[in-house]
Amino acid sequence: QVQLMESGGGLVQAGGSLRLSCAASGSFSSIVAMAWYRRAPGKQRELVADIGSGGSTDYADSVKGRFTISRDNAKNTVTLQMNSLKPEDTAVYYCKYWVKLTYWEPSRDYWGQGTQVTVSS
Repeated sequence: QVQLMESGGGLVQAGGSLRLSCAASGSFSSIVAMAWYRRAPGKQRELVADIGSGGSTDYADSVKGRFTISRDNAKNTVTLQMNSLKPEDTAVYYCKYWVKLTYWEPSRDYWGQGTQVTVSS
């Protein structure tokens, strides 16, 4: 199976920066896509950013121009660089991978355990 481990959350003042990372371990054939989601208190989980196998990216409107998603295929990691953080970015952030366990199987999705990001005003 596949395990995802996130790191990099914490407490930061508004205007500051944080960098989240997620690493995959286990046995699999390939990683199709990666993404970051977040769930703020009292809200539904939302997509923050995603990145495809070719490097194409998409961002939620609320983070465009402030967040950057990137991937390192050699290390099976995805990173979310978050700049100009706002209090409304406070949430638990989750990484999600779409993984093919073998070449012939369709991809399956896996989630990290979540990391807390708190932005103080």
